[in-house]
Amino acid sequence: MSQQFLIAIGLAALVGGLAWWRKSLSISGAIGATLIGSLTFGFGGLVGAAVLMTFFISSSVLSKWKQQRKKAAAEKFSKGSTRDFWQTMANGGVAAAGIAAWGLTGQPIYWVAFAAAFATANADTWATELGTLASQQPRKITNLRQQVTPGTSGGVTLWGTTASLLGALVVAAIAQLGGAPSLRSLLAITLGGLLGALSDSLLGATVQANYHCPTCAIETEQHPTHSCGTPTQLSSGYGWLNNDWVNFLATLCGAGIAMLLS
Repeated sequence: MSQQFLIAIGLAALVGGLAWWRKSLSISGAIGATLIGSLTFGFGGLVGAAVLMTFFISSSVLSKWKQQRKKAAAEKFSKGSTRDFWQTMANGGVAAAGIAAWGLTGQPIYWVAFAAAFATANADTWATELGTLASQQPRKITNLRQQVTPGTSGGVTLWGTTASLLGALVVAAIAQLGGAPSLRSLLAITLGGLLGALSDSLLGATVQANYHCPTCAIETEQHPTHSCGTPTQLSSGYGWLNNDWVNFLATLCGAGIAMLLS
């Protein structure tokens, strides 16, 4: 194992440990972050690390920001703001594969895929965390007419979509410091991130597992029990297709779109 990878593993473990200490990650989440960070730091160097840290720091800060105002929406989310192993893999697994492919082949298209996967994850997080604070009533992405409560899977607002675009653009701009920087790759990564995040909303509105809590009389992603302790019942979607799978598919979609555009 090269010295660069040993340093990468050490740095990734340090960041994962600090995030666990700050309660941004669970123990399993810290392990997942260390795996993804080791590949990203090892193959991507400082620029790859900067892309990863842009997503991780901004999403962690936004997840903790104004939590009281997000409390009602949080009743619908399957998990809290402390990320576990599967959440880290869902958000970073595609990116880790992309940076490994870039490191092994040197092909710029894999750098674009790596960056677009994180741009998607960042765009989705910004849309969720900032969109739930908007005064606008979310509308279901499938028809844009049906109003839904904040935090509902598949709900979108103009404010949340704008935040999504900015989240993707920030990652795309950082990614231009490495790989094969160009206006085309900047646009490809940004659009890939935005469209990947919108595909997350589309999957959430159509096939993601959503449940009903009889006690609270609300729709939620939480299963097998709601935060109130009541067992939840599947109301729509496929039981196996939870939010982690949707996030993984969205980052895959964002990476694929960016590769086609570039």
